[in-house]
Amino acid sequence: MKRRELVKSLAALPLAGGLIGSGLSAFAAEAPEAPKRDFFKELGVTPVINAAATMTFLSGSLMLPEVMEAINSTSHHFANMYELQEKVGAKIAEMLHVEAAMVTSGAACAMLLGTAACITGKDEQKIKNLPILPGARKEVIIQKSHRYLFDQAITTTGAKLIEVDGAAEMEKAFNENTVMTLFFNAGEVGKKPISHEEFVRLSKKHNIPAFIDAAADVPPVENLFRFQKIGFDLVTFSGGKMMRGPQSAGVLFGRKDLIEAAKANHSPNEAPIGRPMKVNKEEMFGMYAAIKSYIERDHKKEWQDWLDRAARMNKIFETVSTVKAKTVVSPGPANAFPGIEVTWDQKKIKVTGEDVKKALLAGTPSIVVNGNEKMLNVGIVLLKPEEVDVVANRIKDVLQKAV
Repeated sequence: MKRRELVKSLAALPLAGGLIGSGLSAFAAEAPEAPKRDFFKELGVTPVINAAATMTFLSGSLMLPEVMEAINSTSHHFANMYELQEKVGAKIAEMLHVEAAMVTSGAACAMLLGTAACITGKDEQKIKNLPILPGARKEVIIQKSHRYLFDQAITTTGAKLIEVDGAAEMEKAFNENTVMTLFFNAGEVGKKPISHEEFVRLSKKHNIPAFIDAAADVPPVENLFRFQKIGFDLVTFSGGKMMRGPQSAGVLFGRKDLIEAAKANHSPNEAPIGRPMKVNKEEMFGMYAAIKSYIERDHKKEWQDWLDRAARMNKIFETVSTVKAKTVVSPGPANAFPGIEVTWDQKKIKVTGEDVKKALLAGTPSIVVNGNEKMLNVGIVLLKPEEVDVVANRIKDVLQKAV
C-alpha cells in the first residue's frame, strides 16, 4: 500500500470505528440478559427455609434490602478504614444516645475487644503483648449462673473469670487484678441473683467497668437504650440477628475512653489481638444501615404482622385431626418474639416431633424447625411472606401422611 493510501485509510478509521462501536452497542442492547449464576447450585449447597430461630449455623438472618443497598453501593470505592470506623461509630453513638460506638465482627468480638480495652487502655506496650502480660492474670467477675459458651471470648485476652454467687460474694471478689465485670443478659437467674442495677452499683463502687452482653436481646427495641441508662459502661448487640444486619457484624458501645481503647486493639491496626477479627467497609456501612432501620421501624405493626402470620399458620395446622397449635411468646430476654407450638395425638398421628423435623429437612424445599419428640416449635419471624404457606402446608402434609 502506498503512503498516500495508508494515510487515507487511517483518516477513515475514526468514522469506521464509530460505526462499528454503535453497531455493537445496538446489538448489546438487544441481546438477552445473561442468566444469573445460581451459586447454591454451582457449589452444591442446599438453600433452606429458616422456620427456627436466628442461629449462627443457619447464617443468622436475612439482611434487609436497605442493608444490601448499603453494602452494594459502597463496594465500588476504597475508604480509609480509620476514618470510616470513626464516622460510622459517631453516627451509631448518636442514634443510641451514648458517648461512643464501633462496629465489630459480631458480639463475641465485641466481648474480646471490650475486655482487651479494660486491660490495656491505650498503652501500646500492653496492646502489643496481649494476651501475655507480666504479673498476675487480670480478672473479670461474673455470676456463676451466667457462665456460658461465649465467655471464652473473655479468657482469650488472658483474663481469668472469677465466679460469684450473690452480691456479698461479688463485693469480696474485687481486688487489684480486677479489670471488668461481665453480665450475661440472657443468663440464668441463679440461687442468689444480682440485679442489673446492683451489679452496676457494685462495679462503680470499685471503679471497675461493667460490661453487658445482650447479643440477641432485641426485640424490644427499648433494649438498645436500656442498659446504658442503667449505667453499664460497655454494651454489645449482634448485628446478624433481629436487626438483620450483616451476620458477621455486631456493635460495641458505651464509654468513649473504653471504645477508643477497643479500637486500638482492633483492625486496621496491624498487630493487636483483634486484628484477625477485621470488619470490611461494606459491613460497617451495612451495620449502620441496619441499626438505623431497626430504630426507625414500626415495631407495633411488625409485631402484629407476626401474630397475624401465626394465626394463619395455626388454622392450616389444625385442619389435621388432633393437631393443636398455639402462638407462644418467648419471655426473653433473648429471642423475645412470637412462635408456634404444635402438638398432636401420637397414637393417631404416628410420628414424633423429631421425625417431622427430619422429614422437613430432607424435603424440597429444605425446612429447619425446632422441637423435640413430643412437639414442634415453629419459628415465624424469619420467614419471607411467600414462605409462610409453604412451611405451614409442608408441616400439615407430613402430619397428615402419618395418620
